[in-house]
Amino acid sequence: MRDLMRSLSELETQLEETYGVTLNEAMILCSVGSEMVSAGDITSCTGMTPSHTSKTIRSVENKGLLSRKLGEHDKRQMYFVLTRKGKNCLERIKEKGIDVPEWLASLFADEAAPME
Repeated sequence: MRDLMRSLSELETQLEETYGVTLNEAMILCSVGSEMVSAGDITSCTGMTPSHTSKTIRSVENKGLLSRKLGEHDKRQMYFVLTRKGKNCLERIKEKGIDVPEWLASLFADEAAPME
């Protein structure tokens, strides 16, 4: 458990230093992508609780990476889209990538190994 937490902390530090976003904020950018999505969609995609999703959405909005749009058919429904700044941040993450800490990378390597 300690190795997992260290690796996640290392990953988050790298994201913050390189791209200015936390791990949860990066997950929101990825879950929105080029679409218009609801908070419920983001919650489902990220696995965060609704309250944590709401706080993280606010943080991403405050950084100017995400904006809110009212639903066209139901004005009570709120949707989210990436701003130009958010799209640029996500593109940089996709292009440059991140160095996955070795301990986490080993988990992915096990997934990619053929099953016997």
